[in-house]
Amino acid sequence: MLRQLPNSPPPKSENETEKDAPPMAATELVRLIRDGDIATLLFDDPERRNAMTRAMGEAFRNHVATLAGDPSLRAVVISGIGRAFSAGGDLEMLERQANAGGADPGRAWRGIRDEMAGFYRLFLSVRDLPCPTIAAIQGAAVGAGLCVALGCDLRYVASEAQLGLNFAKLGVHPGMAATWTLPRLVGSAAAAELLFTGRLIDGAEAVRIGLASRALPAAEVLPAAQQTAREIAANAPIAVRAIKRALARSGDASLEDQLQFEATEQARTFETADAGEGIAAVRERRTPRFAGR
Repeated sequence: MLRQLPNSPPPKSENETEKDAPPMAATELVRLIRDGDIATLLFDDPERRNAMTRAMGEAFRNHVATLAGDPSLRAVVISGIGRAFSAGGDLEMLERQANAGGADPGRAWRGIRDEMAGFYRLFLSVRDLPCPTIAAIQGAAVGAGLCVALGCDLRYVASEAQLGLNFAKLGVHPGMAATWTLPRLVGSAAAAELLFTGRLIDGAEAVRIGLASRALPAAEVLPAAQQTAREIAANAPIAVRAIKRALARSGDASLEDQLQFEATEQARTFETADAGEGIAAVRERRTPRFAGR
């Protein structure tokens, strides 16, 4: 079984690294841990509160690309090591862009736009995963850090965690799809309030407004997310992946269009061995054993 990672604050200072971490892939800044058909990705720069750099984004994207091509994968959990899920974009990167923009106003913005759009896509590659994704927000998730969590299918959050989209407080427009994902989760009015004010909310409020599914003590967030991942993994993976595709398209589809999509996907799943196994398991009053075929 996967060893649980410590989610409580380091014992001496915020700048200490975690000492008792499980085996990880060699890729720097992001850990990949496999537990059978479940994967856990962990931002691993606790000294800098998992600040999002291009190097971290490239490591994250590379792991996601590998996982996306693995048909055996059934669920992915994303979390962070240390006090923060992610405190947001790297401050040095933001200062560099502000200096470039201020030095050449009216012309620099095109290069900045292209660089930032590419940066967004590194972390939003999480949306390329064909299986369900769960963000386990064990600590602060701010700015672009929260945007990565918004790109996941589910969010579990520590009750005491601080979450917010503080772009306006920094004098910059939101990025990382904040203005697209947030209204779809919490509604236009709540999204506008959070984006206009940049205020921080805790886990309980995140659940109340629909941003998160569950609020828990920090130490329980990752185990709870992994338990949900196991529950998802116990279901028929072909059907689960089709459900994810259906949910992703439903916001822009008409009722008739969505009904046709559902009928098509349901028909295709009836052709699978898993459908026969699931129905047989109900008749025989036993737990189904889905093989993904």
